[in-house]
Amino acid sequence: MASNPPKLKIEITANERLQNLKNTFGKKYGESPLFYACAPGRVNLIGEHIDYCDLNTHNHYRENPTWHYYFLCGVKGIQEKFGMAQLAGMSCVVDGTIPPSSGLSSSSALVCCAGLVTVEANQKSLSKVALAEICAKSERYIGTEGGGMDQSISFLAERGTAKLIEFQPLRATDVKLPDGAVFVISNCCVEMNKAASSHFNIRVVECRIATKMLAQTLGLGSSRLLKLVQVQTELDASLEEMLALVDELLHPEPYSREEICKELGVTSEQFSSELLSANTQHVKLFKLHQRAKHVYGEAARVLQFKSACDSEPAESVRLLGDLMNQSHASCRDLYECSCPELDRLVDICLKSGAVGSRLTGAGWGGCAVSMVPGEKVESFLQAVSKAFYLPDPRRAAMEKQSLFVSKPGGGAAIFLTE
Repeated sequence: MASNPPKLKIEITANERLQNLKNTFGKKYGESPLFYACAPGRVNLIGEHIDYCDLNTHNHYRENPTWHYYFLCGVKGIQEKFGMAQLAGMSCVVDGTIPPSSGLSSSSALVCCAGLVTVEANQKSLSKVALAEICAKSERYIGTEGGGMDQSISFLAERGTAKLIEFQPLRATDVKLPDGAVFVISNCCVEMNKAASSHFNIRVVECRIATKMLAQTLGLGSSRLLKLVQVQTELDASLEEMLALVDELLHPEPYSREEICKELGVTSEQFSSELLSANTQHVKLFKLHQRAKHVYGEAARVLQFKSACDSEPAESVRLLGDLMNQSHASCRDLYECSCPELDRLVDICLKSGAVGSRLTGAGWGGCAVSMVPGEKVESFLQAVSKAFYLPDPRRAAMEKQSLFVSKPGGGAAIFLTE
């Protein structure tokens, strides 16, 4: 895989989308564009909500951010990377085919594309890994404390293969999916802009507090640890051992602010300023046991998923499907990041012939990804259409862009571990 994003010469007339972009650009600015940049979204096959990075103390929360803020995040990331007081002026036209707020990372794709454009317009050069890390960091200016999964696969994806994304250091490993399995994407048509709500950041905060509570109880010193994986690393423990510790040390009843402050030996003011984000100051109760159990359990499922792909056992499709189903149950019950419409869609997908189905992306709406035996794809699509989309006029109108087969590569299928 090339270390830098490729620069390709392409025949514009052979690409209808680029031709339309060129025409729109010409009408708006009176000249032809100098170059085009693109970045894909992604479908996460398994490994949800386990990529959060360290607390970013420079997050700037915006209520209901509009799409152009994401573009500005990418620009700002590159400007800061090179310390450029003055950027080259840019005239841009933006086009996208990823449904917004669908869990397929349209926002991160826009940040990445903006980063690419800014690098090229200012005659700079960066590796794919550097671009991914910069864009992951700069997207947090929107106010969400996300990880680096979306930006990493956007830059590191390759056609024809899924990827295992790992961090510290960032790396992407090819994963061969089983022959005969097809992944189908279906949108429940409930939009959830994670930057316009507190759901996402509440989960980040709960994981951070769970980290500190575990570290404190285990005598590791809670002040320097921010992520659950750091507790595991300090203990040199397996994921199964961490799951046992979560059951032993964190009670399933929600924790109050007062209980957390007492356990950690911090004041209420310190709790608010050091552990909460701008849009989570209102939260009074925290489900630490459930969130930590999901994270360690989901990380274990990622490794089991990759192992099944690598060893190619005869029953690999069934094994992978079971892991996807377990993942959705954990997202629904422990992480509570699903929604009734998404749960119903997953159930319909399973009844229509999928061997595994789960939410993909942040959740609270958006898409499900289903693994379907190749010979059942057409009947699966028809059954899901009949049961979920056609009975509802709004969904029926959106079906064409809401139900489709995904092809590995181009950001279409990845795995993730922390």
